[in-house]
Amino acid sequence: MIAVVYSGSKTAFWKIARDGKTIAECTMPGINPCFNDQKSILQALNKKTTLINHAESIKKMYVFAAGASSPERRNELAETLGLFFKHSKITVKDDISGAAISACYNNTGIIGILSSGAHCAYFDGKTPEKNNFGLGYILGDEGSSNHLGKTIVKSFIQEKLPADLQKQFESKYNLDKPQILEKVYKKPMAQQFLSSFFDFFLENRNHKYILDVVTKSFETYFKTYMLPTIEQHPGKEIHFIGLVAGSFQDELRQTAKKFNVEITSITKEPIYNLLNYYSN
Repeated sequence: MIAVVYSGSKTAFWKIARDGKTIAECTMPGINPCFNDQKSILQALNKKTTLINHAESIKKMYVFAAGASSPERRNELAETLGLFFKHSKITVKDDISGAAISACYNNTGIIGILSSGAHCAYFDGKTPEKNNFGLGYILGDEGSSNHLGKTIVKSFIQEKLPADLQKQFESKYNLDKPQILEKVYKKPMAQQFLSSFFDFFLENRNHKYILDVVTKSFETYFKTYMLPTIEQHPGKEIHFIGLVAGSFQDELRQTAKKFNVEITSITKEPIYNLLNYYSN
């Protein structure tokens, strides 16, 4: 029995399979080793009946997690998971590796992540190329749900949202400036708090203001991540992975066209392709 895990900072997707067939699946809060310590991860695992019921039977685990970008972080997460899945051989890689395998399998290509976080890398069919992207929700993540969340929250505090959205936001979240600032600057998991406002974008996806914010965020992403990568690796297929990319596919493709870029594929949930890859 194997388990495949793909985790952003907000949500971790789990698939458990035997002989290539899915027998269980679940989601849980993200397991980013940069933000989640051993205690919090184990507490989250112990709340999932699905994982408890199969923990003893899983023999191999393939885990792709945001924040697992260094050997130290990967070993740390593998050690933590090993305390729960005691009979499993655990392989941990970062989320860009999972995105690359999901989109390309063993082929080359350029991979863009637009989910709770943002990233981009060239994949040579085996390993994503190292770069200076992936700076997290404070220094980077342009185009992600974190970035969109920061944008909408800032506009709400400054009362720059259109009147209908300002009223709707206030009614939906019941937050004021002091509460927002406390959650961002004093409370843990600020990245999950900011990313949670992506629901507001989905609910108002046809509003001109929302579409403008999404488009500008995508344009920033292309200028920051995608265009420099394409310049280094011209002629390669372009693949996108993640909730934001999958939810706003039309806007993403339109933005790409502005920069004369053609997108080969957009995958909202890479966990399915990853399970297929490791089951075969």
